[in-house]
Amino acid sequence: MELNTASEIPTVETAVRKPKWLRVKLPTGQNFKNVRKLVDEYKLHTICESGSCPNMGECWGVGTATFMILGNTCTRSCGFCAVNTGRPDAVDWDEPERVAQSVKRMKIKHCVLTSVDRDDLRDGGSIIWAETVNAVRRMSPGTTMETLIPDFKAEYNNIDRIIEVAPEIVSHNMETVKRLTRQVRIQARYERSLDVLRYLKAQGLRRTKTGIMLGLGERNEEVIEAMHDLRNADVDILTLGQYLQPSPKHLKVVEFIEPAQFEDLKFKALELGFKYVESGPLVRSSYHAEKHLF
Repeated sequence: MELNTASEIPTVETAVRKPKWLRVKLPTGQNFKNVRKLVDEYKLHTICESGSCPNMGECWGVGTATFMILGNTCTRSCGFCAVNTGRPDAVDWDEPERVAQSVKRMKIKHCVLTSVDRDDLRDGGSIIWAETVNAVRRMSPGTTMETLIPDFKAEYNNIDRIIEVAPEIVSHNMETVKRLTRQVRIQARYERSLDVLRYLKAQGLRRTKTGIMLGLGERNEEVIEAMHDLRNADVDILTLGQYLQPSPKHLKVVEFIEPAQFEDLKFKALELGFKYVESGPLVRSSYHAEKHLF
């Protein structure tokens, strides 16, 4: 990672061979089948499937899933993301109840919610967000929640709806370093995401969280710079994981980061004051999310 000096992500066709430490087990077992059945029965979307998460077998195998609300089509076209891009369907106002019923039936102790970006909606989808959190609380009052939210274009009246329902953790992912943001997150802005995280904490939320992918051509010093920016925004929890190309049309992997490098970055992040850090090749935003309650 330290040797890359390119000013942008390379577009060469050369394939980077996937190392052995990125091998994952195929989904199996009764718990996996039970989660699969519930997701289908309630017509739900999960980022586990839509985002091609490598940990789906592990998480579903222990009866947990990250629910994706507001449909399965995003209005943005990020170069790393496997979620469909296009014109979304109309808002499904029954979705909060279906999600809550599923959480109750699965007896989930800690629920993670995320969503596609809905820039087509005046409220950015924040009303459905709040109603989903409230529905889960009503049906499963003992369940804690993490909400992995979009930036809502930094429109504070929409972010305030999330703050008002006060999930135990509110997360918004930076995804990459400042230099690569325009290429990786075409319609997002590095400073805007920092402003969202800063605002969440300033309004009294106890735990804020973000995630960064590695292997897109970032330099080591840029990752550390991003860590400093995040700590200055008073972010509590950081996840660092390896970017994996979901299809040939997405950004290519520039480099597979060694597990030892992930350990070094975790040590540095803890030194900077993050309260909890998940760092490893297969780490994703919601990986071991229940541990982030601290």
